[in-house]
Amino acid sequence: MSFENFDLYPELIQAINDLGFVDPTPIQIEAIPEIMSGDKDFIGLAQTGTGKTAAFGLPMAQLVNFDLNRTQGLVLCPTRELCMQITNDINSFCKYLPKAKIVAVYGGASIENQRRSIKGGVHIIVATPGRLLDFIRRKVIDLSKVSYVVLDEADEMLNMGFQEDINAILDQTPTHKRIWLFSATMPKEVSGIAKKYMHTPKEVIIGRKNSGAENIKHIYFVVKEKNRYPALKRIIDFHPDIYGLVFCRTRKETQEIAEKLIQDGYNAESLHGDLSQQVRDQVMRRYREKAIQVLIATDVAARGIDVQDISHVINYKLPDEADNYTHRSGRTGRAGKSGMSVSIINTKETGKLRSIENKSGIQFTYMKVPAGREVCENQLYSMINKLVTVEVNHDEIDKFLNPVYQTLSDLTREDLIQKFISLEFNRFLTYYKDAADINESGPRKDAGPKKELMDDRKHPQSVRRFFMNAGQMDNIEIGAVIRTVCEKAGIRRTKIGKVEILREFSFFEIEAGVAEKVLQTMKGAKIDGRSVTIQYAEKKPLNQKKKSVKRIKRQR
Repeated sequence: MSFENFDLYPELIQAINDLGFVDPTPIQIEAIPEIMSGDKDFIGLAQTGTGKTAAFGLPMAQLVNFDLNRTQGLVLCPTRELCMQITNDINSFCKYLPKAKIVAVYGGASIENQRRSIKGGVHIIVATPGRLLDFIRRKVIDLSKVSYVVLDEADEMLNMGFQEDINAILDQTPTHKRIWLFSATMPKEVSGIAKKYMHTPKEVIIGRKNSGAENIKHIYFVVKEKNRYPALKRIIDFHPDIYGLVFCRTRKETQEIAEKLIQDGYNAESLHGDLSQQVRDQVMRRYREKAIQVLIATDVAARGIDVQDISHVINYKLPDEADNYTHRSGRTGRAGKSGMSVSIINTKETGKLRSIENKSGIQFTYMKVPAGREVCENQLYSMINKLVTVEVNHDEIDKFLNPVYQTLSDLTREDLIQKFISLEFNRFLTYYKDAADINESGPRKDAGPKKELMDDRKHPQSVRRFFMNAGQMDNIEIGAVIRTVCEKAGIRRTKIGKVEILREFSFFEIEAGVAEKVLQTMKGAKIDGRSVTIQYAEKKPLNQKKKSVKRIKRQR
């Protein structure tokens, strides 16, 4: 299936190719032909990040007559950020349709500037409910000729209290219009909108109804309440390359946690309702540019955030409703990528976790908060991997190097490595030197299926971590490592945990009961024809890293 199968205008296909779209997503495959060829209303239930904008934006660009100078299409969405994003996307689809005029209407911006953009005619309006209703009351916008209405992130709009606004807006549109409703979940409020305004809609569900995305891992940690913030720090530290979104329940808590993280040296910032729109825009711009590594936000402030590559969503406090958890976790694992949703709970909150499981169909996995040694190990090897992959700009740096060489000439290679690591790494060693175990309890008896793949550091006391002297430079792949270990040791895939392939070396975890067997049977092993050496990671001396680097340089 390709976009050309949808019988779209050549101009739209050309714009899609310019955007780099290759294969349509499942929601696009289901929605686009149904919307374009059918005469029914449409309901699409799919998680955020699955390509819903193109699922309704392309059909709207196809169906709207840009030769008519009147508003024919309306897209309602919950937030300013999402409004701007949808507008940009539809403008991109209409790149080769010069007559098309698409305008964004949202609060927190100059009403006069938006009025001028609308003046003279607009074909498609993308709007937040509050500002649009304001324009309707001012008689700036006329929806009497609208043919197509999209309710995007309908559940979020209703959660934010836009029920009455949506009703008032839809009452201003013709009865013969077509409505396309897109939502991650289908609570009773959304069902009410569908029953009142939609006519025999075609419903398409991608995944399971009211469930989370399948490419997101859902894990939880149990700590005492006083250790909630230290647990957050360890989770962030354990993932050196984290690009995270942390959810808190209140504005005050959001600000407090952000300030603590900033004081502790983290690249963090807060996002909540007390911020001005200008500050909010600045924060979001920096976050999208990854100038901020961890964003602390409330549910309301994070509505409509569409940022790619968020690696972790961290629930500092669980939400009350399962739907809110689904929305939170949906900020990661977007566009088919994998993601992780982490929840920090105390012993009194296990019931709330169980309720979210039952209502959403999500299965949580218990894990222990990383020990100090584990955090230091991950930080160290991440730093070493960045060191060997950094590009050297010889034209700029060579002029400064002679005095440096002279200063360091009396240091041995071992001295130089040790001093460099100590300079960059001492703060972690000092902070986690006597770090206590802050885990409060083990997993609940009902926490998930009995037979489950080991993941990350689940039950770390029963896992042994191995070092292997080959990595990306040797074209080693995760699947080949798993396949070779299983074949050589005669063990099942369920005995193998996390596998990390770094530039010049790798790590993998094995259930402790079969670790010695793996160690013995992997002696002299080859992976895809490449001889490898493995040993327990905790016994790996630093000079092993140097040997592997030297070996690879010789091969070059």
